[in-house]
Amino acid sequence: MQTPTALTDRYHITSHLARGGMADVYEGVDTLLNRRVAIKVLHAQYSSDEAFVKRFRREAQAAANLSHPNIVGIYDWGQAQNTYFIVMEIVEGRSLRDVLKSEGALLPRRAVEIAAETAAALSVAHRAGLVHRDVKPGNILLAKDGTVKVTDFGIARAWDDSQELTRTGAVIGTATYFSPEQAQGAPADARSDVYSLGVVLYEMLTGRPPFLGDSPMSVAFQHVSAEAPLPSSLNPDVPRELDHIVMKALRKDPAARYQSAEEMRQDLLSVLAGQPISAETPIPVPPGPAGEDGTRILPQMPPPTVLPDAFL
Repeated sequence: MQTPTALTDRYHITSHLARGGMADVYEGVDTLLNRRVAIKVLHAQYSSDEAFVKRFRREAQAAANLSHPNIVGIYDWGQAQNTYFIVMEIVEGRSLRDVLKSEGALLPRRAVEIAAETAAALSVAHRAGLVHRDVKPGNILLAKDGTVKVTDFGIARAWDDSQELTRTGAVIGTATYFSPEQAQGAPADARSDVYSLGVVLYEMLTGRPPFLGDSPMSVAFQHVSAEAPLPSSLNPDVPRELDHIVMKALRKDPAARYQSAEEMRQDLLSVLAGQPISAETPIPVPPGPAGEDGTRILPQMPPPTVLPDAFL
């Protein structure tokens, strides 16, 4: 799609910012309010999917009701030029994905600060009944003043619900940050976002995600059937308390994880304050074959049931 100069009479587009799996993101101007905005324009194949559009409208409205300093605000949404768009707050800064790519592992304190602010955003959404389903560094923005801004609430849910009508087992998200239940095509609730945030925190602390593989399917299998090495085994600067928090968030059984993003946030804040945390000592990894990256396969775990095209 070529960069247009005007999406509607009100919204004028000035430059292309990024291209994602479902949409292109542009910088633009709201001529009515005379302010800079970000405009996400859906790809044509989604705009022509009636089931998706119906859910997109519903979820965009729900996400627009979220108001929090750590959530990218949604100002408006609509239809123009045979497609649908969302008008959002523009964030001056970088994505966490770009920061990790250029800098590698972060200082533990900074990683905890980012995770705590992300958890605050997720907690607000969960209380409103909205599960993100695609928590990953690319959806976590770091403003120039250091504030964390989580984006793309609601869009993943609209995509996922639409696909459930046509593809059994299809899931939304990036395999690296899947929860075990997402990898198996099972329903995802707030605890799925907790798991994905645990993956993001693991990567911030160690410079790599907990599970590596040569294909999305192999990574998905590990989310279901392998145990990651402790973060401190990859980065000795990681304190024991963060091992506990990360490994609790990464429990395979949702009932064994933090039961809410707020519960996880409280432990993260306790670390920042030098106070005791609620997470218990990580459970020792059962005996099993160890991979080259330190992961171990857990015995008698069911394989993932996702379809390969779910990762495209």
